[in-house]
Amino acid sequence: MTSRYADMFGSRARDGEGALGIFTMLGDPDPGSCLACLDAIVAGGADMVEVGIPFSDPIADGPVIQAAAERALRAGVRTADCLEMIADFRQRHPTVPLGVLTYANLVVARGIDAFCQQLADAGGDSLLIADVPSIEVGPYAAAARRAALDLVMIAATNTPGATLQRIAAAGSGYTYCVARAGVTGADREVHFNGHPALFAALAAAGAPPPVLGFGIATPDHVRTAIDSGAAGVISGSAIVRQIAEGISVERLRSQVASLKQATRPLAAATLSGPAGQRVRPCA
Repeated sequence: MTSRYADMFGSRARDGEGALGIFTMLGDPDPGSCLACLDAIVAGGADMVEVGIPFSDPIADGPVIQAAAERALRAGVRTADCLEMIADFRQRHPTVPLGVLTYANLVVARGIDAFCQQLADAGGDSLLIADVPSIEVGPYAAAARRAALDLVMIAATNTPGATLQRIAAAGSGYTYCVARAGVTGADREVHFNGHPALFAALAAAGAPPPVLGFGIATPDHVRTAIDSGAAGVISGSAIVRQIAEGISVERLRSQVASLKQATRPLAAATLSGPAGQRVRPCA
């Protein structure tokens, strides 16, 4: 049986468009509001969802996502609550791929095998552990395979060839390709000059589809990323910031729709700004 990722990327390729992923922090600002936002994200056309588990030391995340984790922690959200939210999401959205981006502390605290199995049982599709380098990923990859989870690996334009080979061997679902150096955030310019070569190297190594993240915030970013050869993009900080500001579910749906339009061929897409009235906040 193929994975939800394989089905989704295959469908997008047949349609001649890229995949849109949206990241949000589970439990921000509270579980009910978070689930309402996730529903709006799917309704807006997101092809895949990536979620974070609140953690006190998220070293790969910039200030916007760090603040979201802190809000969720203050609201009392813990890993068990996040697994419940994932199960709730899966009941309502049976075909949308959902992956967790987290850190080794949270995985090891529950036991690597236990965490992977609990995530799979909740309906999760993939696990990305941001602070585990490819040379140390073996136990996590084995546990993910036993739980039938995809293990997502991170690659960058300056990743050495030998490391790309390890990433390709260990990874499945998709390959998270960082659009820029540093941490997450939507406040800096992104460039895609070196990414076609990275995508070619990953393809030659047999890696899963490349998806660009870190700094993807606008329809123009999405269009340029897809044109550079990415199979998809993930937008996080720009969405998380708007959730923090109390964006309505209707407006959030429209924002996601404008990003999704940019993954489509120009003849089918209109790069218009988001529309919609502020009616009901996610928060």
